[in-house]
Amino acid sequence: MNVDDFNALSAERAGALLRPCVAIPAWAAQLVAGRPYASRTELLAAARQASQGWQEAELMLALSAHPRIGERAAGQHAEAAFSRREQAGVPPDADTAAALRAGNLAYEQRFGRVFLVRAKGRSAEEMLAILQRRLVNSPVQEQQESLEQLRQITLLRLEELITP
Repeated sequence: MNVDDFNALSAERAGALLRPCVAIPAWAAQLVAGRPYASRTELLAAARQASQGWQEAELMLALSAHPRIGERAAGQHAEAAFSRREQAGVPPDADTAAALRAGNLAYEQRFGRVFLVRAKGRSAEEMLAILQRRLVNSPVQEQQESLEQLRQITLLRLEELITP
């Protein structure tokens, strides 16, 4: 779908199209309300801007739809399909899979939420190294890193939905 097609959708259908990008309804509502967009570039800029105010509440809401790194998302909804595709190139070997499981658990114990990292374009080993590096972050640092990863994931998904 291109930006003109997106602009032409009803508000309900446009919102439904955006929901799989991130489980933050206010973000989708803001983009829908901002239509029409003159270009895909303008839509992507508006999407990035709409994500700048995200805080802990939005992060926790969005994380409710994210699987652990190294695990496959369950379900048939569109967000699960995005997650499966994003982690498709991440079949870890047994040692890396075990380290990811242990790292996920350590992260959840330390920060009280699932570890979030953009999987697209990264190997399991790269994500494991990022996980290990982020385990030493302060809670404030980690919240900021998680929010930036969430923005990256959201925008990558939007780029897949709205073609040039």
